[in-house]
Amino acid sequence: MLKTFIERPVLSTVISIIIVILGILGYTALPIEQYPDIAPPTIKVTASYPGASAETILESVIIPIEEQINGVEGMTYITSSATNNGTADITVYFDQDMDPDIAAVNVQNRVSRANPLLPQEVVQTGVITQKQQTSALMFMSVYSENPDYNDTYVQNYLRINVIPSLQRINGVGDVNVFSRQDYAMRVWLKPEKLATYGLIPSDIQAALREQSLEASAGSLGQNSGESFSYNIKYSGRFKTEKQYEDIIVKALDDGQYLRLKDVADIELDAQGYDSSATTNGFPSINMAIYQTAGSNAQEIITNIKSELERLEKDFPEGVKAFINYDTNNFLTASMNKVRNTLIEAFILVFIVVFIFLQDFRSTLIPAISVPVSIIGTFFFLNLFGYSINLLTLFALVLAIGIVVDDAIVVVEAVHAKIDEGEKSAKKATMDAMHEISGAIISITLVMAAVFIPVTFIQGPTGVFYEQFGVTLIVAILISAVNALTLSPALCALFLKPHDEDEHEKKSFLQRFYNAFNRGFNATTERYGRSLSFLYKNKFVTVALLVLAGIGIWWSASTTSTGFVPDEDRGLIFINIELPAGASIDRTNEVTEKIYAKTKNLEGVQGISLINGRSLISGAGSNYALGFLKLKDWSERDENESSEAITGKLFGIAAGIPEANIIFLSLIHI
Repeated sequence: MLKTFIERPVLSTVISIIIVILGILGYTALPIEQYPDIAPPTIKVTASYPGASAETILESVIIPIEEQINGVEGMTYITSSATNNGTADITVYFDQDMDPDIAAVNVQNRVSRANPLLPQEVVQTGVITQKQQTSALMFMSVYSENPDYNDTYVQNYLRINVIPSLQRINGVGDVNVFSRQDYAMRVWLKPEKLATYGLIPSDIQAALREQSLEASAGSLGQNSGESFSYNIKYSGRFKTEKQYEDIIVKALDDGQYLRLKDVADIELDAQGYDSSATTNGFPSINMAIYQTAGSNAQEIITNIKSELERLEKDFPEGVKAFINYDTNNFLTASMNKVRNTLIEAFILVFIVVFIFLQDFRSTLIPAISVPVSIIGTFFFLNLFGYSINLLTLFALVLAIGIVVDDAIVVVEAVHAKIDEGEKSAKKATMDAMHEISGAIISITLVMAAVFIPVTFIQGPTGVFYEQFGVTLIVAILISAVNALTLSPALCALFLKPHDEDEHEKKSFLQRFYNAFNRGFNATTERYGRSLSFLYKNKFVTVALLVLAGIGIWWSASTTSTGFVPDEDRGLIFINIELPAGASIDRTNEVTEKIYAKTKNLEGVQGISLINGRSLISGAGSNYALGFLKLKDWSERDENESSEAITGKLFGIAAGIPEANIIFLSLIHI
């Protein structure tokens, strides 16, 4: 079999070309992300009970739904939260291998059982069950410098003109807006007027339901012998303040009608006042854009920015978009660094091999074999449903130093046969392969076996190790295939018997080779003498082992640990918490102080602050969160790193005692 590949180099070449082509196809199809998706499937159930307190929502909404959801197939645990702004959130977590779509259907079926147990107002507003998107691609805000357009106007403009366009982009899973400022007709009741006329709020609700509604009015003239039939049109639900003001609440004794405007103020305004936001000091609307699982983050962000550029041309005067953070900047920088490392590693391996083999033809064989193994790995990554991420790229960097060994073994074995006097490179290759083919296979299996155990680790950490280990295993196996097919064929074609006259030539390279060989031989001799010394003085070896063990233990115990390394990603989160029950106005005063003290910090490009939302605790009038965007890495020095700026921010927070303020660097979203 091996003889066939040596005698038919075209066959060996075609096999390698096919591997490369498949690898290129796999590379183009692979999604690109920073880290593998490790978040377990998550289903979120949201409900709204306008005007209810957190305790009421807990008793009347969350408990009935939780009782039905509990025990759904594949569930690991469930969390829930209720807020005083009338919202309930229930999050259900599932096993890592659970299909999110099946999980969503199962939860929806359980929620439907709870509907008869819920208050009518909750059922009327709707209980929403959806997959929770965990991979945030971008945090952005749209703010207004024009005093004619407030944040309520901006949100409704976005809801109509921007958000639907973003949601249509391929790969966008969800666009989450951090506020409830959709237009709504607000009816501000006057308690003293209601008391005067003997009314209660439910009377107003009944009048609204009765007179402002969508209804099918039917038709006239059907099956009556008339010449024409008419569809009756009904104006439907009221749309203007004037229409709502004229709603009749009750008839008075003097023949007059009591209208809604007599007992309430009506205005078209935001649906809720439980949140507000500013960006660089201007009123704004903030939102997060999430990607679907398995999508290409870089491509999605590029498409989002292109779509935003198109949409911004039609923005009202003074309305602008500001991107607080997008993963593309850091992801692109990280990927470029790793790709550069990959190229540098290949060049270094090529140089080292060239120096030791001291023959360009011999060096060319590993130089051809290594790219085949690396590129071909991408096909199997796509086949296994993996992605191009930092872990798989790091594995490929490590693989370069491993896969080159097989090709070097083949080249060295052929050289040994030629040095023994074999005049034919093809015959030397055949003899060498008969001797080392078993060794190549055994080395490959041993190297692959080293990384197989890490692929069985469970949990989020196991996802990381699995992709890292499988990438290395595949690269090693492909290198073995190359060592048995391509490398022998190249040896038979490229290598030739040594010419004794070449060693007598005094070219620069030959002088370098001679000097290197003398230095290497001297080093080998000194190494041999050191081994002899250690053999005679065994206590030195024991002492070195003890010192090494102590050093390893000390390093392991003092080195900080973490799931992924802390890195400067150009964004700092701000989480603000006031005492329980603090109003949104008090929270707004704190965020204004933070903005005033941080806007002029060196290295800061922009600040977005959102009142009524928390990074940790959900929603509430005493919470706020912020996004502090840093300038590009090229525009900042060491004193303006994320860590340095965070230290300055904690100093600023110490001067605002009325709130608990913490600053967090973005780890992984």
